Amino acid sequence: MIPAKALRAIESTDIVVFAQNLDLDYTWFFNHQNSWLHEAAVGANDRDLLVGASGERAIAAKREVLRSRKPARLEVSVAQGASTRWYDLRVEADIDEAGAVVGLIGSLLDITEQKRREDTLKTLLRELSHRSKNLLAIIQSLASQTARHSLTVPEFLVRFRGRIQSLSSSQDIVTDTDWRGADLMSLITMQVERYAPDGMEQIKVSGVDVYLSPTASLHVGLALHELAVNAASYGSLSVPGGTVAISSQFEQHDDETFLRLVWTEANGPRVKAEHDPRFGTSTLERIVPNAVGGEAFLEYQPAGIAYTLMIPEAQFEIIEAPARFAAEA
Repeated sequence: MIPAKALRAIESTDIVVFAQNLDLDYTWFFNHQNSWLHEAAVGANDRDLLVGASGERAIAAKREVLRSRKPARLEVSVAQGASTRWYDLRVEADIDEAGAVVGLIGSLLDITEQKRREDTLKTLLRELSHRSKNLLAIIQSLASQTARHSLTVPEFLVRFRGRIQSLSSSQDIVTDTDWRGADLMSLITMQVERYAPDGMEQIKVSGVDVYLSPTASLHVGLALHELAVNAASYGSLSVPGGTVAISSQFEQHDDETFLRLVWTEANGPRVKAEHDPRFGTSTLERIVPNAVGGEAFLEYQPAGIAYTLMIPEAQFEIIEAPARFAAEA
């Protein structure tokens, strides 16, 4: 028998100790009140207490211990009420003074929370792998598109670094929100303000604010980056008094809600009929709308670039309060 002091020590833990005879009838157990043995009485048998594949595996393991005299350890799942509990089961042969096997002695430890943490971790790792692959695909696409429209290696490096920095900035917002996404206003401020000589004073923002999904956050961030870099280099943000208006509103099309995001430049240099082919039109017209499952329209108006991106409701959620953000002065 286990000494009384040892039993008192076990009583303050989640460990259950037990003994069984050769027929797997329980002859003794202790600290079992919170385990699957809580309603069992001395004389109860595993055939009655353990059902299903997990129970059959536990019974087979115990019989093997009786035969081989080698200890065994396994995890057992047991239905308790409406839930399933997991236990770390350890058993070894109970050998008498004559050297004969007279039964089993063993222990149980509830590891349900540990199993739940393991399952959560596995889910997170799968999600991380999925998102990492998506991010690598975006980077590969950016590298190809940038190389296609760059005339020199230094030019490629400058453009590619800028796009990667844009991606990184959007990723920071997404990560800070536990992968919920990014709110549109934060994305606009982060991606556009750095390219405006007078900061957000040159950026007029109005409309509804939303939480964009992680995918939409990264790609809308890229679109804003392309537009801001072009505006700072050749458009309205390259001259004093130039402005950019960014508006957002909900629109209904075929019983589906879309977010209509519009970029409009004003008071900038007159747009030339032949625009720079290195401007990120592929990103704006193809990569971004395809990624979010929407549509995009890019116009070269005399007063400046105008860009519209239609984002389906699957890629955003409405922020309850505040529902709208006011235009910047």
